[in-house]
Amino acid sequence: MAALQKSEAIRHIQLSYDNTDSQNSALQLILALRPEWKATQETITFVKFTDGITNQLFKAINKLPGLSEKQVDREAVLLRAYGKGTDVLIDREREALAHSLLARHNLAPSLLARFENGLLYKYVEGSVCSPADLRRPEVWRGVAKRLGEWHATLPISAISSEPTPSLSNGHPTKPRNKRTASLEAIEKLIPGKPVPNLWTVMQKWILALPSTSQAEKTRCDTLQTELEWLVKTFGNVSGLDAKPFVFAHCDLLCGNVIIHPSSSASSSRSSSSACSDEVDLFVEVSFIDYEYATPAPAAFDLANHFAEWGGFDCDFNVLPTRSQRRDFLKAYLASYNSHTNRSFDSSESEQLFEEVDRFRGVPGFYWGIWALIQAQISQIDFDYANYAEIRLGEFWAWKAEVEGKREKEGSKLPLRERRWAQEE
Repeated sequence: MAALQKSEAIRHIQLSYDNTDSQNSALQLILALRPEWKATQETITFVKFTDGITNQLFKAINKLPGLSEKQVDREAVLLRAYGKGTDVLIDREREALAHSLLARHNLAPSLLARFENGLLYKYVEGSVCSPADLRRPEVWRGVAKRLGEWHATLPISAISSEPTPSLSNGHPTKPRNKRTASLEAIEKLIPGKPVPNLWTVMQKWILALPSTSQAEKTRCDTLQTELEWLVKTFGNVSGLDAKPFVFAHCDLLCGNVIIHPSSSASSSRSSSSACSDEVDLFVEVSFIDYEYATPAPAAFDLANHFAEWGGFDCDFNVLPTRSQRRDFLKAYLASYNSHTNRSFDSSESEQLFEEVDRFRGVPGFYWGIWALIQAQISQIDFDYANYAEIRLGEFWAWKAEVEGKREKEGSKLPLRERRWAQEE
């Protein structure tokens, strides 16, 4: 595994976005990036997007006279300001590395500059998906196609490194505290794996949780125990092509999927098959926001996306059924195959389906911990505490099903588990 590469030379603007002086601070950042706009700054407009619940995102456009809307959009810039305190959740250096790599592969817009608390990058023309859009066959096929390309082609070495010698050689220099020692134990459970990865990210988050009161300490200890159980259960999954980790997006919610405007539904079949009962129509999509991208099992990235079909409201009634997940994975594997010049047999396809099924409870654990931290630090108007309980509830319901506890107690099968087991 190659060592983590240094960030490419990305322009750095020594200014910050200030939420209390939004218009002016955003304008100063845009003018620093585009000094040629100073003479026409009265025509600069900011459009605020509200799809995310972590960052502030603005589209900066300059409505110069004589330009069409399309021409204005081609020069538009996206300004993303980080949420307060989110550095405890996100490694911003790795985010820039991920963005740069994706741009080189034509899978992300050009990263134009970094500033003290955010990024400036080229606007992606298209429409942002809604949860309902994700469930449209032509859209989910486009997502499957793009995700297959990500997992097949992107090298994880760009955002990972070898385990730290003091942790991986069995002789840590100085045991620090009980929970940091657990991080060392987890890294030993997955020797030779790149770091960071899905498991070490969650460990970092648990270590960041408040633990001053007895209730907080008890919750941290419980989450730590569950994380160690998850690592023992899933830490050595074989994965696609015997790759335990892929370059995973890890946040494929609707707001991070963009439908390209020129993308009328396309068919992956030839015209001779146009009369077939099933024509695989899809739209071209791109993924945005790479702050959570990290090496992770492909099954996690897939299960996490399926969970996002229900949106932030966690509507379990609309999660993909078994047949929908099989169809999605069929399109995903077709894309993966096209970028690796190989073909998965039926047993390998079934293995992936089963791995995704087994991972269905892990996203709830992941985002549950994340939301517990956000409840402490975020200034965005969102009920993170309630969201944490809903997502952790998904994990507990899944684990009770896996261990047979729910059946032994004679409890009713929860809606999410019922929907996940539904065939059609």
